[in-house]
Amino acid sequence: MAMRQTPLTCSGHTRPVVDLAFSGIASTGYFLISACKDGKPMLRNGDTGDWIGTFLGHKGAVWGATLNTDATKAATAAADFTAKVWDAVSGDEVLTLAHKHIVKSVNFTKDSNNLLTAGNDKLLRIYDLSCPEEAPQEIAGHTSAIKKALWCNDDKQILSAADDKTVRLWDRTSMEVVKTLTFDSSVSSMEYMADGEIVVITYGKTIAFYNALSLDPIKNVEASASINSASLHPDKEFFVAAGEDFKLYKFDYSSQEELESYKGHFGPVHCVRFSPDGELYASGSEDGTLRLWQTAVGKTYGLWKCVLPEELGAENSEQLCPQVPEIKA
Repeated sequence: MAMRQTPLTCSGHTRPVVDLAFSGIASTGYFLISACKDGKPMLRNGDTGDWIGTFLGHKGAVWGATLNTDATKAATAAADFTAKVWDAVSGDEVLTLAHKHIVKSVNFTKDSNNLLTAGNDKLLRIYDLSCPEEAPQEIAGHTSAIKKALWCNDDKQILSAADDKTVRLWDRTSMEVVKTLTFDSSVSSMEYMADGEIVVITYGKTIAFYNALSLDPIKNVEASASINSASLHPDKEFFVAAGEDFKLYKFDYSSQEELESYKGHFGPVHCVRFSPDGELYASGSEDGTLRLWQTAVGKTYGLWKCVLPEELGAENSEQLCPQVPEIKA
């Protein structure tokens, strides 16, 4: 019997949610940050979606948001031509990094000492956060706005995806391009998995997997709708994808078979990511909400409480997981 997926709905944003990121697993659990066009990025408990706080200070839409591994620092990229670094514990703004155009992407090195930014001025910038007054290193080469830029290969290399329909791999030391992938349409999202050195790229209806060090193709999967974002499970068993048809799709990574699909949002889904423990995935939508979905439907985890059939007695077995359809977090 197929269990019914019951997403947790995280409300609070007033405009489309365009990016989200999880921290690693810290001593107090793991955390989730969301970027929204309302200009007010939010921090939540990752497993329950409970609101912790809102980072106040941007004067325009926030396009990108990230947390460092232990969730002590956050960074945001915004339409007010700035990237900001925040103390994720106190919520205080630590730094404002001025740019010449809209900033779309922010990413910390593993040691949290450097911040990589990118956006509509087509440049990659590397800031040394211990000397923020120093000019950043700049890497030029893309011919259109950069959507996403990520550290990879132990922070020795950088992956960037841009509206010029390319994904480029850069050497951090020489600041030269190592390899370029060219696509027939603009790349909608990119995820890097350090464990396995896999990069997940979406464009059109395609979810493509590449080796992050060589950019050699691993596999391509075609979805039934235009895809805005995809995420690979930490154990590489499944991946999820979502996009223009408001639905979330879960696929088997090895067989590439579609396992399930759920409609929960009331608008296109802009971003989807697995939690660091792989127990859930989060989605952010044009409808202004984040939703949390269980990887294994019916498991007791976070706010999901499930009753086993033998506890109900045979006559009530259809009451599996008696939950309300919407749990507001």
